[in-house]
Amino acid sequence: MLLTGFPAGMLACNCYVLAPRAGADAIVVDPGQRAFANLRRILDENRLTPAAVLLTHGHIDHMWSAQKVGDTFGCPVYIHPEDRFMLADPIRGFGPAILGKLGQIAFGALFREPKQVVELDRDGDKLELGGMTVTVDHTPGHTRGSVVFRVDRADTQDPLAFTGDTLFKQTVGRTDLPGGSGNALLTSIVEKLLVLDDDTLVLPGHGESTTIGLERRTNPFLEGLTQ
Repeated sequence: MLLTGFPAGMLACNCYVLAPRAGADAIVVDPGQRAFANLRRILDENRLTPAAVLLTHGHIDHMWSAQKVGDTFGCPVYIHPEDRFMLADPIRGFGPAILGKLGQIAFGALFREPKQVVELDRDGDKLELGGMTVTVDHTPGHTRGSVVFRVDRADTQDPLAFTGDTLFKQTVGRTDLPGGSGNALLTSIVEKLLVLDDDTLVLPGHGESTTIGLERRTNPFLEGLTQ
């Protein structure tokens, strides 16, 4: 399986590309600010065609280029319905104090929904995309519509979990923005992530990759939590 990624934009959001092999359909996860050029290079070099754009949540640093990628390649953009409003109005995800009213109007004019939007409204649903099976876990806490995407790979490869801003290496997502909840975040981590095998590879929205086992043992925010 082909897996690659890069940090995009000012907030260095990790954009990931996953495909069964070169020359196949691919999944794009969280194409953020200024992601399109790097993404196109990866697709061209590996002869990949995007089958879907998957968004772990609606914050602007994760979905900045989603409309451009989806509409350019004619593929659907998947997002949880609780976060869908941010595709066209991303500032609502941060609250009006961030830019003020004039900033909201000017900034909001840059964004519109992709032509094809699919809502991830069923927790535990399995998506068949590009020859791969993706399990969708609803993990509210960072936002109301945060999700984790899980992919089981071949027997010789560890399973994957694209965790967005829910779980990072030795930390967890912030919960002080609109729609955030500390209790909901920890509940999501306990019920949806700590139940996974220790060798599950965690691919977060920012920073380095890790594993469920490593976070279970060393993440100070998870100390004392039970499965």
